Amino acid sequence: MGTPQAAAVSLERLLSDRHEIAAVYTQPDRPSGRGNKITFSPVKQIAIDRGLAVLQPMKIRTDEAIEEFRSFKADVAIVVAYGRILPESFLTAFPNGAINVHFSLLPKYRGAAPVNWAIVNGEGVSGVTTMKMDAGLDTGDILLQRETSIGSDETSVELMERLSGIGADLLSETLADLPSLQPVKQDDSLATLAPIITKEDGRIDWSLPADKIARMVRGFQPFPTTYTSLDDKKLTIWSAVPQTDESDANPGLVLAAKADDLVIKCGGDSALEVIELQLEGKRRLPARDVLNGGSITVGSELG
Repeated sequence: MGTPQAAAVSLERLLSDRHEIAAVYTQPDRPSGRGNKITFSPVKQIAIDRGLAVLQPMKIRTDEAIEEFRSFKADVAIVVAYGRILPESFLTAFPNGAINVHFSLLPKYRGAAPVNWAIVNGEGVSGVTTMKMDAGLDTGDILLQRETSIGSDETSVELMERLSGIGADLLSETLADLPSLQPVKQDDSLATLAPIITKEDGRIDWSLPADKIARMVRGFQPFPTTYTSLDDKKLTIWSAVPQTDESDANPGLVLAAKADDLVIKCGGDSALEVIELQLEGKRRLPARDVLNGGSITVGSELG
């Protein structure tokens, strides 16, 4: 049970390990892109390519849905970023229950966006947990964990790609050793949450320290991105690094706008050097190319 590319990596690993996949559950097809074309999830595409049964129920909290689920008589359900909270009847349908691959070191970062919030909050390490699912939000007993350092300039997209591979390896190890693994209860007192990200989360408050804004830029990719406004138009920042600045300029004021240097005043003694950005209706470009267009000048106010 999974939907995005991070889940597709685990499905590929299950197949290469020669597990028999009774069925694949993934989210219903949805229109995407400028043309609103219907696209298949990465998990569905692999399932079709490998001739696996694919189910995409609109509702799972029905008697018909659980009966269909039970009819596959699987040993275990594997859940990786399915995108839907499963009722307890699904979690207990098979002899070995349901095992989740979660992209954090539980009990830290329970919830929908653990990779993004780990970067935004300045964590130095992240990782993957396999757990036995229960009715709570990522509260089940831990089976295995593996941690990895977060790169100083790593984006959430890049970290998720790495964690997807780590997660597939950990899932393979979990299933191979399942009879001998001793589940460990989570310490709820150490729990933190990683809630669903909203578009508003990406809006820059220039009174924040530059290092916090730089982490937002890295962490809020590919959605909602980190953005501000210039002359009532959206300006998206794709890459930036913090600097020290002891001037008393107002936050959001452009301090430098020449050659490769685009520097914006932030809170405290800090400023943000913007490396790559995107003006509304335009392509992503290096700062030099945007500055050559003359749309941003020293003294411009953002936000």
